[in-house]
Amino acid sequence: PRMPRRTLLQKLLVGACLALCAASAFAAPPSDADIERLLKASRAESMLNAILPQMEALQRQQFDQLTAGKPLSAEQKAEVDRIQSRTNEIVRTSLAWEEMRPLYVDVYKKTFTSEEVKAMAKFYESPAGKSLLEKTPALMQNLMLAIQQKMIPMLEALQAELKTVAEEEAKAAPAKKKYPAR
Repeated sequence: PRMPRRTLLQKLLVGACLALCAASAFAAPPSDADIERLLKASRAESMLNAILPQMEALQRQQFDQLTAGKPLSAEQKAEVDRIQSRTNEIVRTSLAWEEMRPLYVDVYKKTFTSEEVKAMAKFYESPAGKSLLEKTPALMQNLMLAIQQKMIPMLEALQAELKTVAEEEAKAAPAKKKYPAR
């Protein structure tokens, strides 16, 4: 008996999909050398180092919030400064490139194939990739400003809505007192 053409095509399509899935599942993992090339091309170390001052600033803000409005003696201020310095030192040591590089290599190995790592390295080594790396900090800053500007009207609308809800609840509250539930 002849198999209907549609059924044959469906079986061929399923077979092709399974073959592609199997091929990608068995794709070669990237070598350490390929990952090192990508990390160098993508400036991973300098990107990590650029994050550290931001983390320290965030920690400083947290310490300032914790101590805001609290009268601290000179001795207490010195202790807070000592704790903050020690915290910064721990973060810098924990996130040092020498500590983080093996983690990067491991995560890239688990996430990408050899071909993907090679293609990304090639991109970051290209003029377009270098341009992306150069302009990413400005891009992020511009995006943050644009998002903040977009959020201002939304926050104003939320504030107005909350005010309306609060006023409606305040009006409804005396009405409830007039007619107690029995």
